[in-house]
Amino acid sequence: MTGLHPHFVTDSDGKRLSVLLPIAEYTALIERLEDLEDLEAARKVSDEPTIPWERVKTELGLE
Repeated sequence: MTGLHPHFVTDSDGKRLSVLLPIAEYTALIERLEDLEDLEAARKVSDEPTIPWERVKTELGLE
């Protein structure tokens, strides 16, 4: 991901209240977050036993 170019909305004291990002940067940021969430979910189940594809097909009546 390339660098972000945020624009901050501030109050009269200069305290940052919100941030604006170009839509392409926002979209890339959200996609990156979703990828990281997917990786975390995959790691959580990586130790679970697997079911052979042939068995799944049989149980679903696909063979």
